[in-house]
Amino acid sequence: MAARELVNLVVDLNNAPLDYTRGPFEWAVLGRTRPFDTRAKRATQDDNGFYAWIDHEFGGTWSSEAFAGKNIVAKRGSRFAGFATYDSEGLKFSWLRGLGAQTGVGIFGPFGVSAEFRGSELGPALLRAALGGLRGAGHARALIPAVGSDKLIEYYEKYVGAKVAERFDRSGWHEKQWRTVVLASGQGTNFQAIIDGAASGALPLTITTLISNNPNAFALQRARAAGIPAISLPWKRGAQLRPDYDAQLSEEVRRAEPDLVLLLGWMHLLDDRFIAEFPETINIHPAFLPLAEGANEVVFPDGSSAPAFRGARAVRDALAWGSRWTGATAHRITLHTDRGPVLVRKPLAISAGETEGGVLERLHPIEHQVMREAIMRWVFER
Repeated sequence: MAARELVNLVVDLNNAPLDYTRGPFEWAVLGRTRPFDTRAKRATQDDNGFYAWIDHEFGGTWSSEAFAGKNIVAKRGSRFAGFATYDSEGLKFSWLRGLGAQTGVGIFGPFGVSAEFRGSELGPALLRAALGGLRGAGHARALIPAVGSDKLIEYYEKYVGAKVAERFDRSGWHEKQWRTVVLASGQGTNFQAIIDGAASGALPLTITTLISNNPNAFALQRARAAGIPAISLPWKRGAQLRPDYDAQLSEEVRRAEPDLVLLLGWMHLLDDRFIAEFPETINIHPAFLPLAEGANEVVFPDGSSAPAFRGARAVRDALAWGSRWTGATAHRITLHTDRGPVLVRKPLAISAGETEGGVLERLHPIEHQVMREAIMRWVFER
């Protein structure tokens, strides 16, 4: 296949070799019979440790995609070994709008096996079991979306008879330059990462404006150095009512006519009118937030848990609580602070004796990665 091509594969579920059982069963792994505890069920908040393992093991957007579907989960002892998601609902990726939107077609994936078991029979068994779950749900065909390599195409063809059904040119997602407004209040390290990504062509963005509510924010200097219009818009609390400031902020954003708004260290709560007018807004938060918007606790990859550290001092709060983990989360904004739908998140372990400054320094590159991946997910959803 071409280097910049993606394909959607289709599987005829009535003729494919599928395995699906409702209880524990054994798979032949590495030439030996080893037991795996397996489950097929709708994702729930109770499975947070499983989703955190996905983030730690594979990264990207997979945990939130798995959260939207049913999952076959394989464990070896207390350790997760692999998973396959099927019958997901509510995903907005553009490659799901053709065959994936047709009646009788179920969605397969994501699908992953930990490094220890790659190349074994575990992967094919998970694949066949999940496709069996789709057949059991009444689907006649399965869509395996966004496959990007000949090796994977051959894998799916070998084990379940998959065939290429649709093709996409990846370069198409970089043809349009999305008008973007950035709101930032501090040093602007995340802002600089977005500037660099846009300049290199990795991110299909045209940054039209940087707005800061802090006249001393270094983000303003970063904008000017990059030739991006920079607006200092502090709230003069003694002389300006809050609703008047919020209206002024909305007017400045409106004037830039953005497709996308990015909150990159923005330290000012947005009012309801802003959120209603600019729903395509993504926030970066320095914590590993739960996938369930209403949850007040989050589970980490090692199975430990802590409060969901929302608010302005997330890393400081995590250290004060004694958490062994922090992380970064990019999410859509809603009326509820730091509770919008998660696009991408990534955990970071905290070492004993670390300071807030030290954790933040290690967290910055993770925030940059998470934000870049969240922006591209947003682009893929257009």
